[in-house]
Amino acid sequence: KALSSRSNKLRRTMLEIALMEGVNDSKRDAELLAEFAQSIMNDVPGSKIVVNLIPFNDIGHPTYRTPSIERVLEFQKLVVEHGSANGRGVLCYVRTTRGDEESAACGQLATKKKASNT
Repeated sequence: KALSSRSNKLRRTMLEIALMEGVNDSKRDAELLAEFAQSIMNDVPGSKIVVNLIPFNDIGHPTYRTPSIERVLEFQKLVVEHGSANGRGVLCYVRTTRGDEESAACGQLATKKKASNT
């Protein structure tokens, strides 16, 4: 309802997705994300969905790992393909990471600080 009450110019919604290897980067995850985005566009006339895929920054945790760039690009392709069911497509971008080579990317500094304090 909130989107429906806005002017068409203000109906763009961004979905920010942190992709983690083996957690939420599967083909099925991409299809579900595309279906979710498509359902918003179907329910809200004039709405546009933009998906930003953010490769998770490695923090040294055994479960939460950065997916390969190939995996991220395949995920992006699947979201775009499955998000174009009614002629209005889901826009999907991959955010470039910055600072991860110095362990200064989002989430990494706090994790390093915590580890050094224990």
